[in-house]
Amino acid sequence: MKNLLAGLVLAGVAAVANAAAPVKVDSALPSYTKVEGVSGTLRSMGSDTMNNLMTHWGEELKKFYPNIQIAVEGKGSSTAPAALIEGQAQFGPMSRAMKGDEIEKFEKKFGYKPTGLRVAIDCLAIYVHKDAPIDELSMEQAKAIFSVDGKEMTWGDLGVKDAAWASKPVSLYGRNSASGTYGYFKEHVLGKKDFKPSVKEQPGSSAVVQAVATDKFGMGYSGIGYKTADVKALKIKATAKDPAVAPTAEAAYDGSYAIARFLYVYVNAKPGEALDPLRAEFVRMIFSKQGQEGTIKDGYIPVTADIAREDLARVGLPVKF
Repeated sequence: MKNLLAGLVLAGVAAVANAAAPVKVDSALPSYTKVEGVSGTLRSMGSDTMNNLMTHWGEELKKFYPNIQIAVEGKGSSTAPAALIEGQAQFGPMSRAMKGDEIEKFEKKFGYKPTGLRVAIDCLAIYVHKDAPIDELSMEQAKAIFSVDGKEMTWGDLGVKDAAWASKPVSLYGRNSASGTYGYFKEHVLGKKDFKPSVKEQPGSSAVVQAVATDKFGMGYSGIGYKTADVKALKIKATAKDPAVAPTAEAAYDGSYAIARFLYVYVNAKPGEALDPLRAEFVRMIFSKQGQEGTIKDGYIPVTADIAREDLARVGLPVKF
């Protein structure tokens, strides 16, 4: 099976690689059931992309435990490691994997590494206005458009013949450097090159999509979960010779969509020690039928039962499915 994205193989997706649209939750995942002794405040700090997901999972858990409190703050994935290290949050959602230096700082304080849970799959999308006369881009084109190494592009440079568009510059939108989406796009699309100074940085994922929706000549990148009727998610060609692939669940599972990625929730899980009940039950909720149904509702792609089993075991939670 192909890699889901460069340098990362999606373990366990073979079980649903041939799933038909619309995507469904893996039938092997368990339904969440209530336990006793769950109380307190659940604090999450990190990825803006995952704000809606974390809020949804928290609200689902609150249905079973009405007295718990949920606090979700999303200022960017780069805020998650520090929040975990400083004890400001029990969970650090990130739309990219934690970097080596972030892991080292955590390990220096606690003597062990943070645990990253693969909680959902996202197709990072390149958006244009819904009326834009373009449907696809190659990765090479995307790099030239957004990277400082490429020239400032017009729509004509992208093959658009329409006279009303051809001479107009492509107006670019993106995220700021605190964002995991920014970092992932820079690494996997731009080949670690810097963004053009003309890329207008937005404070959140939805803000990128909204900016493109209100700018006829706009183009921006954001998670597929933020797609609206006012924008178009372009098909992506891994190379100029490859077919253009839409950002769908099937394409993420089989590896044909070039910029699919895991979404992570990091947790401070000391080896050999059980998670406290509140954290344990939140993790159980994420990997339940209800939790992964919420993943679909928020526009993302659910993980498989195999991934759920592996990651539950990594934080010492019993696997009974």
